[in-house]
Amino acid sequence: MGLTSTAPHLLRAARGEIVDRPPVWMMRQAGRYMKAYRDLREKYPSFRDRSEIPEVAIEVSLQPWKAFQPDGVILFSDIVTPLPGLGIDMDIAEGKGPIIHAPIRTQAQVDALRPLEPEAALPFIKTILGALRQEVGDKSTVLGFVGAPWTLAAYAVEGKGSKTYSVIKNLAFSDPTILHQLLTKLADAIAIYARYQIDSGAQVVQMFDSWAGQLSPQDYDTFALPYQKRVFQQIKQTHPDTPLILLVSGSAGVLERMGQSGADIVTVDWTVDMADARARLGKQMKVQGNLDPGVLYGSKDFIRDRIIDTVRKAGNWGHILNLGHGVLPDTPEENVAFFFETAKQLNALV
Repeated sequence: MGLTSTAPHLLRAARGEIVDRPPVWMMRQAGRYMKAYRDLREKYPSFRDRSEIPEVAIEVSLQPWKAFQPDGVILFSDIVTPLPGLGIDMDIAEGKGPIIHAPIRTQAQVDALRPLEPEAALPFIKTILGALRQEVGDKSTVLGFVGAPWTLAAYAVEGKGSKTYSVIKNLAFSDPTILHQLLTKLADAIAIYARYQIDSGAQVVQMFDSWAGQLSPQDYDTFALPYQKRVFQQIKQTHPDTPLILLVSGSAGVLERMGQSGADIVTVDWTVDMADARARLGKQMKVQGNLDPGVLYGSKDFIRDRIIDTVRKAGNWGHILNLGHGVLPDTPEENVAFFFETAKQLNALV
C-alpha cells in the first residue's frame, strides 16, 4: 500500500488506526431508494443481469459513490451468487429474493456438489471489483462480501427465504451429519470466493450470516460459529492483512460469540445499544453500525442526534458508522444524503 497515510479512510479504521472521524457507508446503499437505480432496473429487470453483467453492476455499485461519496463502495451482488458454481442452480426473484430450484435435502445432493472455481464460474466478479478500485482510487475503500455457511445452507435447504427455518432446523436436529457436510463444503467454497474477491480488488470483506440470529445460542455454537471460523481462518492464511467484518441479523443474543469468530470487526444491529455492545465485545474488537434504518425517516435534527449518540457511545477508535441493517427501499434520498453529510462533519460535531 505504500505509506499508511495514503490508504483510504475506512481501510485505515478497519486496520485499527486512529482516524479523525469514523468512516461511513451503508449496507444496501445501491438500490431501490435511489431513482438512478430504479431507472436502471427498468432497463435490466433481472437481478442476475444487474449483478452479473459487469458494466451494469459497476454502474449500480458506483451510483451511491457518485451521489454521496461514502467511505466504502461495496460490490453490487448477492450472497447466493457463487452457488451455481457449486452446482446449486438458483435465480433471484424481484422482491422475493433467491429461489433454489432443487433444494439440497439428501446425502446424494451434498456428494454431488463441486468445489468452487471462481475464475470459471464467476469471472465477472474480477472485472467489477477491478473497475471499482480503478474508479475510486484511494478516495474510498472497496468492499467485497460473501454469505456465511449457515445462511447459504439455509437458502440451499429451504429453497427460498423463510420465516420459521423449519426445513433446515428439521435437518439440523434430525440428520445433522448431512448438514455438517454441506456446511463444510460451503465454508471451503466461501473462503475460496472471498480470496478471489480480495485478489480482484476488494480491500475489506464482509460476511453476512443473515439468518444465524434465528439459532439458539447453543445451536449457533454448533451450526454457525465453527463454520464462520473455518472461513475466516482460511482467508487469514493467505490474506492476513485484509480486514474481515461479520454481520448476523438479530444478533443481540450471540454478540459475544460473534467476537469469537475470527472477524476483525463485528456489525452491531440496532437492537443493541452501542455502549452495551462495546462493553460486551471488549476493548480490542472493532465495531460497525448501528443506526436503526428507520431513523432515516425522521427529521434532520433527529437523524443528526442519533448519529452523534451512536458515535459517542462507540468511542473514538475502531468504529465504522453504518446502519444496523440495510437502508430501506422507501427511504427519502435526501435523508440518505444528509446521513452522509453529517457523518463527514463529525469531527466538528462530536
